[in-house]
Amino acid sequence: MRLSEDNVLKALSTVNDPDLKRDLVSLGMIQDLKISENKISFKVVLTTPACPLKEVIKNDCIQALVKAFGETPVLDISMTSNVTTTRNNSPLLPGVKNIVAIASGKGGVGKSTCAANLAVALAQLGAKVGLIDADISGPSVPTMFNVEGEQPSVRQDNGKNIILPIEQYGVKLMSIGFLTPADSAVVWRGPMASSALKQFIGDVDWGDLDYLLLDLPPGTSDIHLTMVQTIPVTGAVIVTTPQKVALSDATKGLTMFRQPQINVPVLGVIENMAYFTPEELPDNKYYIFGKDGGKRLAEKFQVPFLGEIPIVQSIRESGDSGYPAVLKEGVSGEAFNLLAENVARQVAIRNAEKKKTEVVQVNS
Repeated sequence: MRLSEDNVLKALSTVNDPDLKRDLVSLGMIQDLKISENKISFKVVLTTPACPLKEVIKNDCIQALVKAFGETPVLDISMTSNVTTTRNNSPLLPGVKNIVAIASGKGGVGKSTCAANLAVALAQLGAKVGLIDADISGPSVPTMFNVEGEQPSVRQDNGKNIILPIEQYGVKLMSIGFLTPADSAVVWRGPMASSALKQFIGDVDWGDLDYLLLDLPPGTSDIHLTMVQTIPVTGAVIVTTPQKVALSDATKGLTMFRQPQINVPVLGVIENMAYFTPEELPDNKYYIFGKDGGKRLAEKFQVPFLGEIPIVQSIRESGDSGYPAVLKEGVSGEAFNLLAENVARQVAIRNAEKKKTEVVQVNS
């Protein structure tokens, strides 16, 4: 086959994105194509920097070009990314591409631990990430990110106070814990808590973000309704543990997002505390809370199973010390990195296959 731009694109059109099930050329993922006498160079623009299939796609491109033109042309393939979005022209959070709610049916399942490590993992993989601690009565982000006692600065913008988020480990952070004394209880009625969440959304300078995660309080409450009535949520992630009581509550949390008047896509289920692994025996797994409960929940509601997070002492220590487990080597770091890749993957699939989420109109 003669080396030309048309023929190169024809060869690359045989390479599919494994998740989106369409070829790279029609998806617009092949950019900056340049051809010289014996060299082909181009960029493959992935849908997320956290793409777990990056090398698979690159190797498929190489094989397609070798098949078409032989071994002679030198191949210069750059793998880059541009996170997809269904949001546009929104007055609230205009620079934020995806808003992901992290929810659970009950407390104590490690939702905030998962949210914190997911945020850091996405940032480590090259994404621009923010995290809102929407659990107004039980904020944990300041502790988990080792920024207790810090206070965000404020700037004036046309007479309005704009809060600048705290940044740690590459993640922009906002929490009621930055605005109230650490040893004081936040005893607020629902409308006050909802007002605080609206301020975190509308009065904070989030800038350009690929993913803004919202760590929601347990259960289904005013905060959840305020969220979906204020901003269009890209999707929700449900965190559970394997035992029956947690799964029952997680089911309620999942079905809340699926109610017709709310209709937020569920990106998948995370099973936290899936098994116990001693640090000194990393290959051993003890299923002390039961086995595969999260997987069965995902199968029941036909949503993706995003991953298992083990019970490892270092995860608890990392939460207490404010140095997230994903920043350390070991089984916990690997689990959270895999989780981040899976969540980013499901966001990209959701953006390609589903309509944009509308702000919810709920009658009181």
